[in-house]
Amino acid sequence: MNLQTLTEKINRNISSVIVGKANSINLLLIALICEGHVLIEDVPGVGKTMLARSLAISLGGVFKRIQCTPDLLPNDITGVSIFNQADQDFHFRPGPLFVNILLADEINRATPRTQSALLEAMQERQVTVDGTTYPLPRPFMVLATQNPVEYEGTFPLPEAQLDRFLLKVEIGYPAHNEEREILQRLERQHPIDNLAPVIQPEDVLKVTAQVWNVNVDSTIRDYMINLVNATRNHKDILLGGSPRATLSLFKACQAFAALHNRDHVLPDDVKALAAPVLSHRLLLKPEAELRGSSSLSVIENILEATPLKLKDQDDE
Repeated sequence: MNLQTLTEKINRNISSVIVGKANSINLLLIALICEGHVLIEDVPGVGKTMLARSLAISLGGVFKRIQCTPDLLPNDITGVSIFNQADQDFHFRPGPLFVNILLADEINRATPRTQSALLEAMQERQVTVDGTTYPLPRPFMVLATQNPVEYEGTFPLPEAQLDRFLLKVEIGYPAHNEEREILQRLERQHPIDNLAPVIQPEDVLKVTAQVWNVNVDSTIRDYMINLVNATRNHKDILLGGSPRATLSLFKACQAFAALHNRDHVLPDDVKALAAPVLSHRLLLKPEAELRGSSSLSVIENILEATPLKLKDQDDE
């Protein structure tokens, strides 16, 4: 199975549940074939959890959902060693992290201590409990949802964890005709009840190599570096993109090009993915927020102010 066949199957399957959100679905597919993690942030009721569930069911692997609450403990996620009276030894009981796709619903309702339990898993795809390291299944992907407008009883995600999400996805409200179609689909039964797997986890691993073979010209590489570097020197930004942000942009652009059946990355690919890759990694200065600036507006400003420098221009 090639990359296009795989992504078309998943896209068609998810679209039978999620109406009119092609861009959000494509971003999830980019993250899947990059084995990256996704932060789905939007207001309640627009389908964040349903989008994550649809992808998980389509993949056909092991899927678990954890509802993040303030009383959730790190061991509730990673697992715990339990003493066995029969052999007088401790045995590890894996937690919900040992899956292909983990849905962390309302992740910002978990305490910082519990949130930090995800750091090792998201970066190194392994879990260390009581001095022993356990590898996680592959592919491994965390889909985390959060509500951006409700702050009571929530704990903001630390910058170190935000940096580990490859992309941030915003779904948005449906258009009038899309909402009419939603009502028609849900009139008698929810379409997710009939959703079935269309691929297997090992199929994802087989097509990943096709993504890394996508060519990224040195001019495009420099363009990515210049964009991320601009976030580190912008007057409105307190904390800019890290080298991990540059690498994430690089990988995401390769996947974006591969999804569009191209063997090379275009400047427009970089522009299309700059906001989903960088927006959640930027920390604005308080005075910039008071002026009404946002991460998205700053990124738009940086894209306008950062030209693509061609090789002949550098020679001059």
